[in-house]
Amino acid sequence: MGHLSSLGGIQTDAAPVSGGGLSQNGKFSYGYASSPGKRASMEDFYETRIDGVDGEIVGLFGVFDGHGGARAAEYVKAHLFSNLIRHPKFISDTKSAIADAYSHTDSEFLKSENSQNRDAGSTASTAILVGDRLLVANVGDSRAVICRGGKAFAVSRDHKPDQTDERQRIEDAGGFVMWAGTWRVGGVLAVSRAFGDRLLKQFVVADPEIQEEVIDNSLEFLILASDGLWDVVTNEEAVAMIQSVEDPEQAAKRLLQEAYQRGSADNITCVVVRFIAGQENTTTVQQ
Repeated sequence: MGHLSSLGGIQTDAAPVSGGGLSQNGKFSYGYASSPGKRASMEDFYETRIDGVDGEIVGLFGVFDGHGGARAAEYVKAHLFSNLIRHPKFISDTKSAIADAYSHTDSEFLKSENSQNRDAGSTASTAILVGDRLLVANVGDSRAVICRGGKAFAVSRDHKPDQTDERQRIEDAGGFVMWAGTWRVGGVLAVSRAFGDRLLKQFVVADPEIQEEVIDNSLEFLILASDGLWDVVTNEEAVAMIQSVEDPEQAAKRLLQEAYQRGSADNITCVVVRFIAGQENTTTVQQ
């Protein structure tokens, strides 16, 4: 067995799953790369989807990092965006539609889990592109970072139990946070918000924090990645590393390889979205 799994490891290290595409309106291109890294099992999932809603071209991108198995992450990947674009207020009140879709997906996953005796959960870092709006929603410690005017800006906040407000929220709900190698909710879970995690649900909520950015000429690209990247690469390093890489799939692979070389011990998944301002034709030709 050991021999087989190590062979598998060599294959995944050498060739992560990757891909990419271009939106029909030429406004953005995207790429992704994902690998188990040094782990024997894969609990990271990603989704890159371009859809039409009420005549608008919409980009939906997400990174989902599972814990306690892959079930929650797999479920969120399969259902979150479908629930979102079906929401009656998706165009008119996108923020409330996102919050509802997160909450609905979480409760439906928990219902589907009744027969399971082991708790599974998942982070979600998602980016929704509608018109000139970029809406980033986050639960857990996968992270979204943009490059605007050449500089790195985090557009999500990692939900960790030792953050003052998160700890307060957990304690107010009757829970506790303790040190067990790292700060953990109930001594168990190292993130303070997640999908799933039924046994800790009253403390570990799936309420996303949502941040909105304007898509204009100063917005160059967006990185969504699991903590397999952010554990070993800073926001500024990640942005600098791919600033000159035009092809977002190559950019995502570059981030993944760097994280692996720096010794990331986790699954690594990166999604890169490049915004193409008024240069559709040149970019299309290059691709």
